[in-house]
Amino acid sequence: MNGTDHCVIDHSKMTTEKRVIKVGSRKSQLALIQTNNVINQLNKIHKHVKFEVVTMSTTGDNILDRALSKIGEKNLFTRELEEALLDGRVDFVVHSLKDLPTVLPSGLAIGAICKRDDPRDAVVFHPKHCKLQSLEQLPDGSTLGTSSLRRGAQLRRLHPKLNLKDVRGNLNTRLRKLTESDDYDALILAVAGLERMDWHDKISLPLDPSEFMYAVGQGAMAVECRSNDDKILSFLTEIHDYDTILPCVAERAFLKTLEGGCSVPVSVYAKLIKGNFEDKLTLKGGVYSIDGSRCVVETKSVDINMDDMPQNKSPKYDGPPMYSAVVAKHVSQQALQAAENLGTALAKHVIAEGAGKILAEAKQQLATEIIKDNEKRMKDAAEKNGVKSVSEETRNSVAV
Repeated sequence: MNGTDHCVIDHSKMTTEKRVIKVGSRKSQLALIQTNNVINQLNKIHKHVKFEVVTMSTTGDNILDRALSKIGEKNLFTRELEEALLDGRVDFVVHSLKDLPTVLPSGLAIGAICKRDDPRDAVVFHPKHCKLQSLEQLPDGSTLGTSSLRRGAQLRRLHPKLNLKDVRGNLNTRLRKLTESDDYDALILAVAGLERMDWHDKISLPLDPSEFMYAVGQGAMAVECRSNDDKILSFLTEIHDYDTILPCVAERAFLKTLEGGCSVPVSVYAKLIKGNFEDKLTLKGGVYSIDGSRCVVETKSVDINMDDMPQNKSPKYDGPPMYSAVVAKHVSQQALQAAENLGTALAKHVIAEGAGKILAEAKQQLATEIIKDNEKRMKDAAEKNGVKSVSEETRNSVAV
């Protein structure tokens, strides 16, 4: 059925007729763990509901022979799920927030951001290096596996004597590539994904986010729904997490203003410090050249007055305002606006400090690499089929 599978997950033993809500998810083991995590949270509040999980493969799941940045497309892990949402095949979709673009398709919104798990990146050493306690202890020329431009740029800057090599696939596949060959000495992976898979023991070394910043939204799960679906928006309200929403809104505003995505090396580190009368939100953001030789890293903070918090936690949704595509009417709209403004202001600041030029050069470099990669693929395919490439035919005619 067009790569779409259905499985019914009934989290309640009640025998009375229940409302059925269809939930979109990617097919990977990690994606299903995350989806069921959200369903379990909702079922604790809404015991009268039965959930049907609709799984599907995305473009990013299907293209595994090149780095994400070299595919040359956006919405790699969300497009097919969002299409199902827009045409009514599902009621909401569970994503890793870091996979969601900062600009969503018209008619969609982030209806919930769940409590954030550990957002840090971690080193997973090859078994032969199991006694090592830092990347500095790896021999010069050792190979680290990552397909992330953000991770790659920071690694090249912090550890210039180590080599980098692309590694694609789901977590299971990447870890198998590490342990079953000598192609990699270590991988750089997200702590949250490893912990959700119950692979705590595979984490060799969590990386300090003040030095090795993470991706926008990393560690948080997001629920995407139709922006005009008042019932679903109200239904999702209770699993919104205040301590997670504000940092993530700021992070997404930062990335949106930079007009970035997986195609540029952008990193963040956000902290929300709770106070008796007001909270303090701090956002650190960095923009890197692809080779890591240049970067602009800056920090800004904002105080958020707790007196602005509304009392009603179950409001009706009527034309909901959005902040970084997030709808959260139980959270102070002033607080959300302050968080969004913080991210926007920080982005404008780093652009003024030279990040704009770095981003433009990174995008141009990637565009050139994508063209070369596509030309090579076309040439290889043509040669495989016994057809000369246009450039080869041209060279031959000139020689004659």
